[in-house]
Parts: sequence; C-alpha cells; structure tokens
Amino acid sequence: MTSRDDETSEFLEVALELARAAGDQTLRYFGHTLDHDAKGDGSPVTKADREAELLMRQHLALRFPDHAVLGEEFGETNAGARVRWILDPIDATRSFMRGIPLYGVLIGVEVDGEATVGVCHFPPLRETVAAGLGLGCTWNGQPCAVSPVDRIEDAVVLTTDLRTIEGSAQDPGWHTLVARAGIARTWGDCYGHALVATGRAEVMVDPIMNVWDCAPFLPIITEAGGRFTSRNGEATIHGGSAIATNGILHEEVLRVLTNAQDA
Repeated sequence: MTSRDDETSEFLEVALELARAAGDQTLRYFGHTLDHDAKGDGSPVTKADREAELLMRQHLALRFPDHAVLGEEFGETNAGARVRWILDPIDATRSFMRGIPLYGVLIGVEVDGEATVGVCHFPPLRETVAAGLGLGCTWNGQPCAVSPVDRIEDAVVLTTDLRTIEGSAQDPGWHTLVARAGIARTWGDCYGHALVATGRAEVMVDPIMNVWDCAPFLPIITEAGGRFTSRNGEATIHGGSAIATNGILHEEVLRVLTNAQDA
C-alpha cells in the first residue's frame, strides 16, 4: 500500500473503534425515557448524544491532538487542520428516543478537504458499514456493494421524513419518483444511506442535510460502487442535501427530480 493508503487504513481503524465505543455508550440509554433539549433548529439533543460525542472527542484528543474535530453537539476545534474528524454521535435522535433501532453513530474523516473515511454504526442492530477511499466498502467486516437494479420501477426508493420533503424544492419530483418506484419507504436518516451501500435499496433522497449527517456517506457510497451527491449533482458532503443511489439510476433520479421541479 502507498503511504496514503496506510494513513487511510489507520484512520478507518480508529473510526471503527470510536464508533463502536460511542455506540456502546448510547446503548446505556436506549429504550429508556430521556429528557431532551431542543436545539436552534428544533431538533432534540439528549444526554446520550452529548456523552457519546465527548467520548469520541476525548479519544481523538489523545490519539491525534493536532487534528480538527467537528461535532454536531460541541462545534469545531483546531479548525484549519489538514485532517478533520466529523462526528454525529446519534443520527436519528428522534428514533433513538422512541426505542427504534434505526439510529447510528456517524464518523467521517476529511484529509486535505477530501472526504476520505466513513463509518456508520448501528448499535442496537450490531451493523457497521465502513469505507476508506481506495479500500472498498464493508458491511460487518465483509465486502459489500450497491445493487445492480437498472429500472426505477424495480427500485427501493427511500427518504427520511415526508413532512420535510413535501413542500420542498424536490416535492414535485419526489412524487413522480415515488409513483414510478417499485417500493417507496421511509427507512430514513443514516439507515437509508446504509441500505443503498449494502444493496438493499437503490435510492435515498434527503432534501436537508448538515455536514455531520453526510460525512461518512460520500466514501461509503462511492466505495460500494454507487454515487452520493447533492441535489445539484455535486459529489460533496457540504451540499446541504443528499441523494445516494446505486449509481446506475443516479442521472435518471436527478433528471426526474429536476424536470418535475421545472415543469
């Protein structure tokens, strides 16, 4: 392996360790009633979110003191560093609070501004999807890939929350997409993107995404053979929206969403 591959492998290994440790921390609270606060955007945050992020930050401060860390709950430290860790301690906090096991611990690593490593760990399910650029994508340690489905009519199409997508710029296109889809469901948040990466779904549409929601999925979906872009078709974790597909359907999905908006 090249020195870059060695570095990517190291970061991937650390990200896997951190995600599992933070996931175990969240399980201490999963299934119990928790008080929560509302953040500025109205989304909830719990003691479990904060403790899991602090655990990851403490480990990173010891292992990589010069790296930047951006977390959903506690902001950014060492801004401008060559390597930046992006943390979402509990993606799908609302599901977590209701005892629904489709929440995940998300970790992404940017190196020189490029999304290089991604880990998505689902603690109650004991599922982990992970990737490093050039190293492939794994599901519970085994290689995984997107599905070969080549027709929207045969595809599983997902989103997170119908209330979010309805009334958004993607609303007309979403209804067109759903009308054509083989199956349309709301197995959303991070789990929807993981389903695409592991070949269990073909399309995931998220009209509103923060960088910590997206951080793992550009390397994960790409290394699984699919595509992950903003609604404008840019391969980025900073686009404010996300569309993950098996790649084969990506251009058609973008076209359906865009054409319906312009009609």
